[in-house]
Parts: sequence; structure tokens; C-alpha cells
Amino acid sequence: KLADLLQWYTATCRDPLMLQPPAWFKAFVWCEAVVQLPFFPIAGYAFLKGGCKWIRTPAIIYSTHVATTLLPILAHILFHDFSTSEHLGPRSQGERLALFSVYVPYLLVPLLILYTMLCNPHYTHAEKRKRK
Repeated sequence: KLADLLQWYTATCRDPLMLQPPAWFKAFVWCEAVVQLPFFPIAGYAFLKGGCKWIRTPAIIYSTHVATTLLPILAHILFHDFSTSEHLGPRSQGERLALFSVYVPYLLVPLLILYTMLCNPHYTHAEKRKRK
């Protein structure tokens, strides 16, 4: 059951953002639903097919968007005073780092996509047009 999975996750990882999300976190979830989720099948198609240079701009937009939303989430995990939260949050630096490690892949993958789009010659070199 999904509710049981959510309860297990929040208890194990001590993640109050999932049970008591602040307004800014809810806004990020809406951005994920509107921007990120539609991007996944489009990007999946482009990357699996290969040779789709048109994915560069959408991938740059996606990756920068995700990276900028993850920075405040990670800062919140590291620096917020969770003692006032209704739901259990991380109590020690070790618990903060464990929760941080749950979220950080969602930053690293978009950064790798961004790096690929900006530095891979396949995506950075303009296609030369044939002259007639």
C-alpha cells in the first residue's frame, strides 16, 4: 500500500518534507508535475533513438530547473531546525546527511545531463548546412 510505504520512508529517513511540506516545497512538486514529468518521455525517446540534437535546449531547461529547485531543498535538509516540526525530522548530523543522500541524486543526474548538453561535441557543434 502506498500510504504504508510513505510512512515507512518518512520514519526511516526522517523526512518531514513528505508529511508536512512547506508551501515552497509544494510549489516545487507542482513544477515537477508540470515541467519535469512531461520531459521524461520526450527525453527518453530522444536519448534512446540517439542523434536527436533538438533535445539539447529542452534538456538544458530541464536540468537547470531541477538543479535550482534542489538547492533550497538540500539547504533546508542541512540547516533547518526540525525540532519545531510536527513530524520527526533528522536529529543528528548523520541523519541529516542520510536524508541529504536520498535527495542528492536528483541534483547529480540533472547536472550530468547539463554537463553533457554543454560539453559533448555531439550536442555543442552546430550542424553545417550543405550548399547547393
